[in-house]
Amino acid sequence: KSGLSGDTVATKMAEDELYKTPVFTPICQLDAKEAFDGLTDQEKNYAHNIAMGSWAGGLISVIQVSPESPLLFNVLHRLFSADDPTVLKAKASAKGVSEKVWDEFLQYCACFFGNLGNHLSFGDTKFAPRCSAPDFRSVIAASSIADKLLPDYDKVADAIFDLSASKRQMGVDGNGISTYYSAGITTDEIKVVQAFLTEQKLGDQAYNTRLFKKTTGDKVVYELAIASAETKPTVSHDFEHESKTYHIDVSYGDHAPFLARLADFIERAKRFVPADRPDQLAMLGKYVEHFRGGAIAAHKDSQKFWIKDRAPPVETNIGFIESYRDPFGVRAEFEGFVAVVNREQSKKFQVLVDSAGPFIDMLPWDKAFEKDEFRRPDFTSLDVVNFACSGIPAGINIPNYDDIRQELGFKNVSLGNVLSAAAPSEKVTFLTPDDEALFRAWRGKGFEVQVAIHELLGHGSGKLLREDEAGVLNFNAKEVKHPFNGGPVTTFYKPGETWDAKFGAVSSSYEECRAECVGLYLCSVPEVLSIFGHDASGLAEGGVLDVTYANWLIMVRAGLLGLEFYSPATSSWRQAHMQARYVILRVLMEAGEGLVTVSAEGIRLDRAKLLRVGRPAIAKFLEKLNVYKATADVEAGTAMYASYSAVPQEMLDLREAVIAAKQPRKLFVQAHTIETGGAVTYRSFAPTPEGLVQSFVERFAPEGPLGGLVDQLARAGDFRFPA
Repeated sequence: KSGLSGDTVATKMAEDELYKTPVFTPICQLDAKEAFDGLTDQEKNYAHNIAMGSWAGGLISVIQVSPESPLLFNVLHRLFSADDPTVLKAKASAKGVSEKVWDEFLQYCACFFGNLGNHLSFGDTKFAPRCSAPDFRSVIAASSIADKLLPDYDKVADAIFDLSASKRQMGVDGNGISTYYSAGITTDEIKVVQAFLTEQKLGDQAYNTRLFKKTTGDKVVYELAIASAETKPTVSHDFEHESKTYHIDVSYGDHAPFLARLADFIERAKRFVPADRPDQLAMLGKYVEHFRGGAIAAHKDSQKFWIKDRAPPVETNIGFIESYRDPFGVRAEFEGFVAVVNREQSKKFQVLVDSAGPFIDMLPWDKAFEKDEFRRPDFTSLDVVNFACSGIPAGINIPNYDDIRQELGFKNVSLGNVLSAAAPSEKVTFLTPDDEALFRAWRGKGFEVQVAIHELLGHGSGKLLREDEAGVLNFNAKEVKHPFNGGPVTTFYKPGETWDAKFGAVSSSYEECRAECVGLYLCSVPEVLSIFGHDASGLAEGGVLDVTYANWLIMVRAGLLGLEFYSPATSSWRQAHMQARYVILRVLMEAGEGLVTVSAEGIRLDRAKLLRVGRPAIAKFLEKLNVYKATADVEAGTAMYASYSAVPQEMLDLREAVIAAKQPRKLFVQAHTIETGGAVTYRSFAPTPEGLVQSFVERFAPEGPLGGLVDQLARAGDFRFPA
């Protein structure tokens, strides 16, 4: 166990370590070879083209990270293309570069490629090389093409090492950087443009946009840049809002080179769609329409067909999906994945789907705040072949479009080979020896149960009360009473309003917290546990299985570790999931009776009080989360969430120890699919920094199917809108 004491000097040093590349980052192989080899030739070709398209679009993620990331990606890719790591190390050594400097350089490069940029995908903090700027440059200077690389490297060298307060994390209003927005744009200005989209009944259109402010003389113009392969004439609008006129230009063609290549690969993938999967073919057609033209309506249509395409042997989803990294919470990072369905593992998830109705009925809110009908989704376990994004999740519940979720439903996927990938020599901190042993023994099984409930019954539950364009409500205003005051429901979503735009930056963390709470609330239900092979029939009253206790233990420990992702200087959270887990920890600490205690000895969870004290506390909090979301009660919902998100001094004191004991998050090295004469093969890379770097070198090789895109990436600042 780790203690929670330490001197201030050591803590300050540990705080600084947040922004340096780790000395060692665990790297895991994302292994899908057996699953891929089991596909037919037709399925392999389909998967290959989707993978190639996803990686073409995946370079957009690099542009979405920081202004310096695109050119640095280009420089590092050319560096290792000219000299592989073994050769470059020898050249650098001959020039006097020490082993230590080389290791620090290589660790940085692996982390940079693994995160698709110089900010951690989990936490959104910048990381700089551990070695000095001159030492870093000396390695590049040892390259066989140094004369070509150094001029480009020098353009971004200062930015790579800049850890000033406004450059260390993502944010707006002077609290960080965001390439979703031009420098100097404010939250109030972002709200104005979002109000414009809402008025246009295009609230979801923000997902695939960036927003830039241009000033010419006394005139200010806000440029809403829509990602599309095609360019179209800019459309100018004069928008009246709160007695002021705002000039808004809507333009097309942002990220064009990458989306054009993506659309081409999707067109090729269409040739390998089986005749008995018309919805899959229609989905691909709508993807092409969306990525070429930029209209969010086409992407929404693609998601409708995706939901209908049930149990495909090869699963995929592509687009601007998750808005976690947008400081305002409405613009999304690009991602694309292709995976093989694990049919045996998927069977238990389908049993959970079949039983979902009664489990949702157990949730602690009135039926008026639950969907009128639970639309049984596809829920599969997948072995990921490729996931082109800054970070790979363990589970997914999409689409994120509120209207589709409410009317048609959604899909759930559990990423099996992500869940099972274990980082070597991982330390378990802040637990007693007995709890650590149980944690190690049951973490995987507990997380499996939590992820399944979280995705299906967490994100899949709850109703949004709304008014349509005809003024018709989707609830009976005369009969539905507000559970907290007994009066009528007076707040709800108006036409064009969406959940994430309404609740803004807090929406992602708030929803993750709601889903996590559903997982905690239901993971002790015997009927749920039996689906996953856990028999609770012999338990004494008030007792819980090890798998349930482990799940709660994982959550409260994660809440404590979440303090790493809190920034005291700005009083803000940098990671949605970890903020959610911290909030849950605070709720359970507030429940009292010694349920959860955090002290100099670590964190303790009283197993005997889990059902009697903990579960009712979660139920009460979960009802509030759901009702405030359902009724669009931004004021009450955000105020409550902010109160539990606050970090008082006693928790700041604990944060010092959390920072001192932090461990790097694992990276994944992904395989390639290679097509030769119609045959597709699978190529793995070693789970090492060298293997991860080499995977990116070969993936974007100039002579390969993605050739030329890294050169386009270097021109990101030359596009119509600078990164």
